[in-house]
Amino acid sequence: MTHGDDTKPDRGRPGLLGSAATVTAVLAVLAVLAGLPWVARGRLPDRLATHWSGGDVPDGSMPLWAASLFPAGVWLVVALAVSAGWRPSRTTARPWRALALVPTGVVLVGAQVSVVRANLDRTDWHEARQPVVGVAVVLALAGIAGAVAWRLTPRTVTAPAATTPALDLPEGERLVWFSRTANPWLRLLAAVAGLIAALALVALAVGLADPAGLWPVCAVCAVTALAGAVFSSVQAKVSEAGLEVSFGPLGWPARRWTPAAIESARAERRLPSQVGGWGYRLSGLGTTVMLRAGDCLVVRPRGRRTDFAVSVDDAERGAALLNALRTRRPDGTARG
Repeated sequence: MTHGDDTKPDRGRPGLLGSAATVTAVLAVLAVLAGLPWVARGRLPDRLATHWSGGDVPDGSMPLWAASLFPAGVWLVVALAVSAGWRPSRTTARPWRALALVPTGVVLVGAQVSVVRANLDRTDWHEARQPVVGVAVVLALAGIAGAVAWRLTPRTVTAPAATTPALDLPEGERLVWFSRTANPWLRLLAAVAGLIAALALVALAVGLADPAGLWPVCAVCAVTALAGAVFSSVQAKVSEAGLEVSFGPLGWPARRWTPAAIESARAERRLPSQVGGWGYRLSGLGTTVMLRAGDCLVVRPRGRRTDFAVSVDDAERGAALLNALRTRRPDGTARG
């Protein structure tokens, strides 16, 4: 089966951060946040001053391991959270992923550098001093980084709807199409995060660590493990009821469209760099569930300007069956 449309949708240039560059940047920031205190641990006190309330005298502290893992966990949650993001209201939009990650990364790295610098060569965390000018510089750099990301990130254009030939279904015949995709890297991330959360709970149960410092680590890892387990796999099903796209081993959450609610269906090859990365992505092309590069089942819901796409195998056959079901009457006969 082949596509009947010879035109190619205008996807625009890839965003400021492609999928590989995004992963590299996220890992680099993660390494800096987690590794900086350990690199300087020989010149730091046992506990680090980490909080100042309206002055240069600290009023909060963390052990070195917590001061290392807590900002790294916050960064990891932010990086994963942008997969859900916001739905664009226009047919053209800037990929906002870079606009969220760049200034956030600058703030977190700047704050970690400031914390380490304030505690450097102190014998006790009460002696640490945080200059106000340092906070102002970090915020200014974050604003500049966000502005640069805005200027360098190109606008993407929604792909025009295309069509896939419909299957020739005999009257009264009922067919079901099913396809499933999983991302092993997201599953690995969920497993590692779940293991860390379990170890943190054990440490809390036996009193090996301060609960105030360990609870945030446990919570961040538990949320990461749950999100990774749910959104590391996707299933698509086309039947008389329409299209159902469900997530995770339990098939929840799920999105559903009846045949009458779909304007068109097609198969289209998409790459992570075209939709802004991996996971549940929102871009100028619409919504894409991107778990692997390649063919996607793409539908255009009625009354919408953007598409919904899911990366699954045998997408062309699924689109053809969906188009055939769209043209059927409720009694199962083809429309004239």
